[in-house]
Order: sequence, then structure tokens, then C-alpha cells
Amino acid sequence: MAGGAIVNTGGGKEYPGKLTLFVFLTCVVAATGGLIFGYDIGISGGVTSMDSFLEKFFPEVYRKEKKDTSTNQYCKFDSQLLTTFTSSLYLAALIASFLASAVTRAFGRKWSMFGGGLVFLVGAALNGAARNILMLILGRILLGIGVGFANQVGLLDLILQ
Repeated sequence: MAGGAIVNTGGGKEYPGKLTLFVFLTCVVAATGGLIFGYDIGISGGVTSMDSFLEKFFPEVYRKEKKDTSTNQYCKFDSQLLTTFTSSLYLAALIASFLASAVTRAFGRKWSMFGGGLVFLVGAALNGAARNILMLILGRILLGIGVGFANQVGLLDLILQ
């Protein structure tokens, strides 16, 4: 049956756990890692469809988009450079999440999260001040490192508490 649920009404074990401020803040910190990842997906998807952004950083994609009069929306942005811009964050986050465990083991969760947040902040500033595509991609890589650290260390923090 679609949408059904099984409810166990008998004999379950009760745990005396309470929702303390520490537990609540730990969950908020862990959720923040996923939040910044999802937020970046939404922002980068919106920005890469803006005419002013494409005209400044990807003029060849902008020209192709303006010449295309078809209604087909599939593969509208056929550009390796634009793909590199978009996927650089995800690749950096993947690699950083593997490396974050070693950094966390060496320096602890607090300093790992602080370092990841600092790298994310530098990447955001670099993207905000970008003048060319190289600055954009470098900023995205730094954002990816920050996201990878936040996800790995934040989830580890939630699991270990």
C-alpha cells in the first residue's frame, strides 16, 4: 500500500534521553553543513542562467544562448568551462570530505570546523570580488573545501555526541 506506515504499539524500549541545549546546538551545527551545500546548489543554478553573469564571464555561452531560438531547454549551456565552474565545488567537496577526517583526527573537530568555515569565507569573498573566470573557479574550489569539511566534520560531530 503506497503511503502506508507500520506502527509498533507494543513493548518498545524507552530511552531517557532529553533534548538539551547542547544536543540542539549539535544538531544545528550538523545541519548547517547540508544547508550550505544546498544553498550553493540553488545559488549557482540561478547565477549561471543570468544574462549579466554569462555576458561577463562566459561570453561565448551568452552568444550561443541568444542565437538559439529553439524551445529545447536540454543542453542549452554546452560549455566545458561553464561545466568546470559548476562542478569544481562538488569535486573539491568530495576530496575535502575525505581529507577532513585526517585533519579532524590531528586537530580535533572544533579546529577542523573553524578551518573549513574560514576557507569557505575566503572562497565566498573571492567569488564576490571575481574579475575573471580563474578567480571564479578558484573561489568555487575553496567553497567546496569548506563545504566538504562542514559536511564531514558536522556529521561526525552529530554521530559522536
